Amino acid sequence: MKKYLIIANWKMTPNSSKEATELLSATASAAKKIRNVKVVVCPPFVYLRLFSKNSKVGLGGQDVFWEEAGSYTGEISAKMLKSVGVQYVIIGHSERRRLGETNEMINRKIKQAFKYGLKVIFCVGEFERDESENYLQFVKEEVIKGLEQISAKLFKNLIVAYEPIWAISSAKKFGKGFFHPDTPENAFQMSTYIKRVIVSAFSKNAGSVPILYGGSVDAKNAADFLVKGNVDGLLVGRTSWNAKEFGELLKNVNKI
Repeated sequence: MKKYLIIANWKMTPNSSKEATELLSATASAAKKIRNVKVVVCPPFVYLRLFSKNSKVGLGGQDVFWEEAGSYTGEISAKMLKSVGVQYVIIGHSERRRLGETNEMINRKIKQAFKYGLKVIFCVGEFERDESENYLQFVKEEVIKGLEQISAKLFKNLIVAYEPIWAISSAKKFGKGFFHPDTPENAFQMSTYIKRVIVSAFSKNAGSVPILYGGSVDAKNAADFLVKGNVDGLLVGRTSWNAKEFGELLKNVNKI
């Protein structure tokens, strides 16, 4: 039976350690009942310590810096993350790219994360679709530039998350008509394409790199995206902030 990887990206929520503790407890309780799912929670940095003694879920960081130490106000290093039990780290999320993160910066972050043995959740995805299919080249460039000069031997710690920006809930801020839901069929097309790009550009043995999908996934559509989209897991945002909804998502995935 295939074991799916479900990443809960809490983003900048919840607002207090009390709420974070309660959400963690409920999430861990739901994860404990599920057999064919690996759950990883990526909380805000201030809550990482709350997870140090919880073995029911994996622990991830939402970002990392490319230097080990120094005068970098507000940043956090891979070594710091590792020291508090972090195993995974999200790099290149669309919300970080929107703040000015470039492919080159993302590449440096991935190298640093690999140096400390962290599993990298490397996010890629197009801003919008176009009839001439330029978005395929856009995603290809994100993948290749993000992974350039990195040994394929390190890809054992690589996970790629495809997140079409036009399909995530935060895209609604770009104005009426920009946001629209994605389909499992498109997820299948893009996950296949991304895997083909990785194999072609880096190594024929890189075909085992897991591909996740992240585009407004909820309890109702999660199973469809996994099965019809032929992906290895999900990057879940808003739904993971609600313990009941996230628990339902896990139950539905476990039925596959």
